[in-house]
Amino acid sequence: MLTDRQRMILSAIVDDYIRSAEPVGSRSISKRGDVGYSPATIRNEMADLEDLGFLEQPHTSAGRIPSHKGYRYYVDHLTSSFSLNPSELQMMKAFFAEKLNAMEQMIQHAAGILSQMTNYTSILLGPEVFHTSLRHFQLLPLGDNKAVAIIVTSTGQVENKTVTIPPGVSVSEMEQVVNLLNSKLANVPLYKLKTRLYSELGQEMQRHIDHYEELMSVLDVALDSNDQEQKVYLSGTTNMLNQPEFKDVDKVRNIFELLEQTPILMKMMTPTPGETGIQVRIGTENDHAAIANCSLITATYSANGKALGTIGILGPTRMEYARVIGILNILSHDLTKLLTHWYK
Repeated sequence: MLTDRQRMILSAIVDDYIRSAEPVGSRSISKRGDVGYSPATIRNEMADLEDLGFLEQPHTSAGRIPSHKGYRYYVDHLTSSFSLNPSELQMMKAFFAEKLNAMEQMIQHAAGILSQMTNYTSILLGPEVFHTSLRHFQLLPLGDNKAVAIIVTSTGQVENKTVTIPPGVSVSEMEQVVNLLNSKLANVPLYKLKTRLYSELGQEMQRHIDHYEELMSVLDVALDSNDQEQKVYLSGTTNMLNQPEFKDVDKVRNIFELLEQTPILMKMMTPTPGETGIQVRIGTENDHAAIANCSLITATYSANGKALGTIGILGPTRMEYARVIGILNILSHDLTKLLTHWYK
């Protein structure tokens, strides 16, 4: 448990580092009007905070910077509520007043608004990612070892793809597979189909179907849709280049490569069951090494109580947490109101 003085000093260091991107010394903290302690007292507290793991000293005789643990404590205990200034509120209201008719256009616009207001990278999952699921699957033989795989979604969309049927696979085996897939995977979101295919159908198919491996390969191809590429929206990716901590080209390259991998982004942005409200993942709390020095803040938006999508901001751990959380709170709330109206 930190003392009130330690909490005040930690908060001041995080605030200063967010602004300057430079290690913070005891003298600069003592000059703040809201602290009121001598440099010697602050140095002692900074040493204790370092011993507790809340601060790090990147160089000998240099000031301190927050550790990931320090940022986590700051987000959980020290950030205050944030209010947009009048011009920013007007920008947000103008966006929703435009009454955009196309869902895709609205999501793209929202991504642009977020990156513009925060100067970080925005990532949005469109509503289709969550509420589009499998209604029916069919595999129709065409002859010459070919078949057409037909996927009917919960939104009425029909997708088809020609697949190759391996030699020896009978029509009855294909029918067994189709019946099994429809009984097990109907109503499963499209983005989860490939994972659930192996976790729920694999063992049963192995027990009852001779050409199990060959048919699993067919289904893997049939369910591999590039349509998901259109469901993740990014804006402000080059904003990373403006951050002092990302002057290392290799670090930025790894982040950019990650941002190009749609399945990974979808997994990063998809909320875990029961997860609601604002979620903050700091540094190594993220699962991917490429963003181990970044923070990802996400919020879900919904309609009629059903989660439809996620909006998120990716930036350095030296992020303006209160501001970003405040903006995401407002945008997710307004998106929910708008989508609830649209989905009536």
